[in-house]
Amino acid sequence: MNIVTKILAVLTALEFVYIFYLETIKTDSEKTAKTFGMEASVLKNPNMNVSMKNQGVYNLGIAILILIALLFAPGKLMMACLMGYIVFVAAYGSLTVSRSILLKQGGLAILALISMLF
Repeated sequence: MNIVTKILAVLTALEFVYIFYLETIKTDSEKTAKTFGMEASVLKNPNMNVSMKNQGVYNLGIAILILIALLFAPGKLMMACLMGYIVFVAAYGSLTVSRSILLKQGGLAILALISMLF
């Protein structure tokens, strides 16, 4: 795996740690509401709050898997699978929530996949 791919993978992991932070630690903050295009009052709803925290844990899991792949799976296959999954989920989000999700959540993963081709 080339250095550009590794850097993009680390940046992607950091992005997912930040998403975890917003969804799990700062669940009902104004920043979280703005980032996800929601009203802060909606995020204060106990059901939504629990759902956001649950989703945040999944995002942290993705970040951890990326870092594990960097450390223990030096080939491209595992990283390509993880980045492909991120792009798939971002594409789904762009179809169901907001088109901007594709680049916001999937942009770094797309670049990482492209860098693997070279």
